Amino acid sequence: MYTASFAFFEALWEAGVTHCFVNLGSDHPSIIEAMVKGQNEKKGQFPRIITCPNEMVALSMADGFARLTRKPQCVIVHVDVGTQGLGAAVHNASCGRAPVLIFAGLSPYTIEGEMRGSRTEYIHWIQDVPDQKQIVSQYCRYSGEIKSGKNVKQMVNRALQFACSDPAGPVYLCGAREVMEEDLTPYQLNQDQWSPVEPAALNEAGVKRVAEALAGAKEPLIVTGYSGRNHGAVGALVKLADTVKGLRVLDTGGSDMCFPADHRAWLGLRYGIEESIKTADVILVLDCDVPWINTQCHPSESATIFHIDTDVLKHQMPVYYIAAQARYSADSFTAVTQINNYLTSSTFSDKFNSAAYSQKWDNLLEAHTKRLSNIAAAAQPKGDGTFGTGHLCATLRKLVPKDTIFAIEAVTNTGFVADNIQATFPGSWINCGGGGLGWSGGGALGIKLASEYENGAGKGKFVVQIVGDGTFLFSVPGSWNAPRKSLLLVHPEGLGSKATNEELNIAITGPDFAGIAKAAAGGNCFAGKVAKTDELESVLKQAVDSVMSGTTAVVEAVVVSGC
Repeated sequence: MYTASFAFFEALWEAGVTHCFVNLGSDHPSIIEAMVKGQNEKKGQFPRIITCPNEMVALSMADGFARLTRKPQCVIVHVDVGTQGLGAAVHNASCGRAPVLIFAGLSPYTIEGEMRGSRTEYIHWIQDVPDQKQIVSQYCRYSGEIKSGKNVKQMVNRALQFACSDPAGPVYLCGAREVMEEDLTPYQLNQDQWSPVEPAALNEAGVKRVAEALAGAKEPLIVTGYSGRNHGAVGALVKLADTVKGLRVLDTGGSDMCFPADHRAWLGLRYGIEESIKTADVILVLDCDVPWINTQCHPSESATIFHIDTDVLKHQMPVYYIAAQARYSADSFTAVTQINNYLTSSTFSDKFNSAAYSQKWDNLLEAHTKRLSNIAAAAQPKGDGTFGTGHLCATLRKLVPKDTIFAIEAVTNTGFVADNIQATFPGSWINCGGGGLGWSGGGALGIKLASEYENGAGKGKFVVQIVGDGTFLFSVPGSWNAPRKSLLLVHPEGLGSKATNEELNIAITGPDFAGIAKAAAGGNCFAGKVAKTDELESVLKQAVDSVMSGTTAVVEAVVVSGC
């Protein structure tokens, strides 16, 4: 039998989708049949099926895989309830621009057995909804229903075109049992005709305007968020900072490693609040959603601001604006490369080699050295033997391989994590793209799976997940300190500012977090807990050794807040 379901999987593989993360239901008989047929007959030329016990985990795994590789992956869930089970993961994939194809079944539309796949269970009536696509369509780049098996491959490829074209993101397809059971004559598409839209570039006038503004600025600043999603953009930004001596780079997204911490132009990660924003005279906002928070920090009124993004209007944000003098819809890597090419012409050589630029370069080194020193001082453990997130991450950074990939979901502690992890390699820092807490559990697994698949079994990168206690439990809100911070921003002197976490009903006490992981792994997991400085390095080293030997490790580190 060659069914629409089998053609669906063929279409995925032919388009470059290598993994399907699935949580199956009563609407998937033909899908299951096709899986078995493909695994038996295609022998390695068929998507690998990863069964996930929860839809949030499934989509987060696909998200992590796609975020590291920039290659689309697939998630299969069932009908309306499975689609709803994706929960916040759809938001994360949308905000994080992760190219993922989600497929869900539909309740059968025939009742009397008129077609193969007709209704056979009570639940088929209960799960029949007016428009299932509407559950997630506002988060998706495209949503559609497969209404005939005869064009199933075209539907899959059209969806993937949307998923992979900037701004990339999730897409959603659904199909009823009768359609997916349809018998077909085998066919193929010419994949050369189904490529995503090519990256956009700046026009000549835009290149000249932005480049000359940066070159002529007294305090030029680049604010980015996820330009590092394209790993080539990291090197392009470094080249720009090396050329325009005095340029600084600030990350306000924390989504990807956009600029290396060992470069003197590095300002680190700050969520829209940083002194450099206030003093810069020229600011380039590059692939960034929230460059500054107006009620907390604001550029100078005299600053010249440019905005370059593949989604410069932020189509999915009803309230959004940046007071920029010019906006350009362009790919960040392409745009920065154009600017570099313009600035490295002979016209600017004398200017950039002048004493004034040499002094700016020296000033950057002095400021960077001081910044690193202040970070190290702030991360020192307390006199009573306790420690904060900064010291935990600084210690961890020393023990893991240099090319470790960090999957981060530390929420209110993210700044301390970024300061002390000090990522330097493209793709070595991946944070949740959105605000749907609980991403990093599946995300870290997807990242590790992708690294193993890309580099070969046993040759993948060392992966570290750094996550708060509540987020570890897939709770929302997950860090459980986040609600207090939000409260204080609005009511800094209110009653809640003087209340304890218990009184605010946001405290978590009791769970054995590492024990939960060990139980879930059937005991095949290193589980540790540490609360004192003198034990920290020893416990972390045991955990690292465990992972290096092939066994997952989970360490619960009890940290003091605020450092």
